[in-house]
Amino acid sequence: MPEQQQWILTPIEQPPEWFRQGVKKYVPASSGHYAAQLLWQRGIQELSQLEAFVNTQAYQPASPFEFGEEMRIAVNRLKLSREAGEKIAIWGDFDADGITSTAVLWDGLGQFFNQNTQLIYYIPNRLTESHGLNCQGIDNLVKQGCKLIVTCDTGSTNISEIAYAKQLGVDVIVTDHHTLPPERPPVTAIINPRYLPSTHQLFHLSGVAVAYKLVEALYQTLPNVPQQPLLDLLDLVAVGLIADLVQLNGDCRYLAQLGIQQLQADFKQPPTARRRPGVGRLLELCQKSGDRPTDISFGLGPRINAVSRIQGDAKFCVELLTSREQKRVNQLAEVTELANTRRKSLQKDVAQQVSQKLTQIDLSTTYVIVIADAQWPVGVLGLVAGQVAQQTGRPTILLSTEEVGNGEWGMGNGELRTPYSPLPIPPLARGSARSVNSVDLYQLVQDQAHLLHRFGGHPFAAGLSLPVENIPLFTEAINQQLRQSLGGATLIPKVQADLVVKVADLGKELFLELKLLEPCGMGNPVPKLLIQNCWFENAWHRNQQDWQGKKVQYIKTDFDIRDDSTTNPFPGVWWGHYKDELPPGQCDCIAELDYNTFKGRYEIRLIAVRQCENSALTTQHSPSILDWRNKPLPHASLPHEVTTPDYPHSPLLLEECPNNWDALRAWLKRSLHNQQPLVLAWSKPEHQPPVQIWLTLVGIAKYLSRTNQPVTRLQILNKLGIGDQTLHLGFKALKYLGFTVTRLDRSLVFSQHSTIDSTLAETAIAQFLAALREEQFQQHYFATVPLSTIEAILNQDS
Repeated sequence: MPEQQQWILTPIEQPPEWFRQGVKKYVPASSGHYAAQLLWQRGIQELSQLEAFVNTQAYQPASPFEFGEEMRIAVNRLKLSREAGEKIAIWGDFDADGITSTAVLWDGLGQFFNQNTQLIYYIPNRLTESHGLNCQGIDNLVKQGCKLIVTCDTGSTNISEIAYAKQLGVDVIVTDHHTLPPERPPVTAIINPRYLPSTHQLFHLSGVAVAYKLVEALYQTLPNVPQQPLLDLLDLVAVGLIADLVQLNGDCRYLAQLGIQQLQADFKQPPTARRRPGVGRLLELCQKSGDRPTDISFGLGPRINAVSRIQGDAKFCVELLTSREQKRVNQLAEVTELANTRRKSLQKDVAQQVSQKLTQIDLSTTYVIVIADAQWPVGVLGLVAGQVAQQTGRPTILLSTEEVGNGEWGMGNGELRTPYSPLPIPPLARGSARSVNSVDLYQLVQDQAHLLHRFGGHPFAAGLSLPVENIPLFTEAINQQLRQSLGGATLIPKVQADLVVKVADLGKELFLELKLLEPCGMGNPVPKLLIQNCWFENAWHRNQQDWQGKKVQYIKTDFDIRDDSTTNPFPGVWWGHYKDELPPGQCDCIAELDYNTFKGRYEIRLIAVRQCENSALTTQHSPSILDWRNKPLPHASLPHEVTTPDYPHSPLLLEECPNNWDALRAWLKRSLHNQQPLVLAWSKPEHQPPVQIWLTLVGIAKYLSRTNQPVTRLQILNKLGIGDQTLHLGFKALKYLGFTVTRLDRSLVFSQHSTIDSTLAETAIAQFLAALREEQFQQHYFATVPLSTIEAILNQDS
């Protein structure tokens, strides 16, 4: 465990009794107190919201035609293909979201096109190809007579490849959810929720859910054609949704809820009667029953991902998910399980090597961890980077400098080729990056595009390749960038707890109550329980065993946890840790409550632990901050809208856009001291070009010199819309152009003389323009920086 770790307890908000009674209807065997508290804290504060959150029948899903004209064009193009008997290729991706997306289109479009003759699919090789389309694969599909490619979970940024397909007479329909290019790609249609408003209920759909929406639209358009119910696809949708890093709200939550019901119902059937015998066998091998989101996030998802991580080619996983041939899928499930076993061993080996390298890094001065090694297998670097990021509280990038040759390599969906890639390609490092503490890692990496060969990904996960010789410069640049954006604030690993419980509270009743929040994910995390003044007994660790009974080099520790609330111990498990890592004596710990299907018992999954005397606990208590940037400000009603019991006074309005963190910190401290809610009320500045501002300053100086009219410093600042330090540099430049600025009482008086130093003036003007550009950049940053980042900075300083 990290030596310095901040434990944060979510501020406890007791919901009103009427809300608790509303929650209790769904958990009649318990008081509903804990679930009500969590739901209330997470913004579910109306009974209508509660019902739609818990009950799928009360939720109104969005029509697939909410995607507008793009969806209509896509459906019409598919209808044309059907009528013309054209051959169609599904182009998928090799991670769990991409594999399930391909499977959904394979089964869904397979109701309208004959599989293997009219409909085929293509999955790139993780170790030799890139995410997304590539010209060699397109050539392959053209040779097979394909006239239409339908992508899933990929393709939005493959501009040149789409244009290449078009030249060959192949149309492309993109279904994806990743980063959008600046301009619409040259596709027949693109169905991507990123085009929708961020508040839209479809905005957070993952790749598999977007693919499902396309099939749903086709079902609605040609309702008499399909022979299988559309709902039969939802178990695959749930697997992809939960395995991918998307917000599980809106239609995402609704589809995941229905899909888990489908998954569980199918697993309960005898193996010979299952619709998806491959999924059932995979659940058996990982000792899950399919009724929990964690059965996907810890069971199915990692196993599907493991195939491409270890073998590269994951095409057979689509067959595993969709075939009805029991003997064949049993064989494929066992190959998948062995790939996951191999993945665990490799991950543990790399994690140990990374830990050794971390001892050589000064974390007190490091903002982004970048480590490279020639021996590391690329397939597991993202997993280990995620572990390191969580442990250190710092974004982490792990690179393999193993020789790449001329083969391309995929790094992450939403991948962009940088225009700076030299040809021929020099020796490349390739790897994965994972973020933490609300740091937008994709933006960080993108800003260093000039040093990279290729990159792509999400705010929380990215992939990249770069010339080996650029690693030191890249490391220095990305650290400097994050250090500046955080204003020098220290990064500390954090663990957040949601509820305080005792050992006596643990068990079936609390588990069923917290299960009301499932499926959990981003935006609705698994509840973390703080257990104080506890201790551990009967701890023992062992290597895991695979399905054949062979030991796997991956450790877990079993234990019993006790406290003074009961004489009965409660079982628990700590994955990836040895029993000696459990501290002796009384401890505090943070854990998740779980049900072990294989052992038929309730248990806790340990997240963090430390001895009581070191367990300084911070209750997250930031000033109330409202983000009304770039919006009209309702001044009349403002005090009543933002005052709270903790912050009873009228709000503190900050209407001027700051250009540095120190200025913002000063306002934050003032709001804390005065117990005032802080309202961020500035708008994105309308900046003039720096050269134009300089010419305006020169014009002011000439006019005031000619008229001898006094002026205040504030008047000039307001006229130019710049900061005081920048104006000081402007006055310095004016001096070398022959102007003198003198103070008269509280005003300034300008005069002009003939002494001009052109060389010094040129340098001073350049300094003024550079300072002005930096100031404008910082104001643009503070106009758009997420509120979560501002709050994170505040929490680190408080």
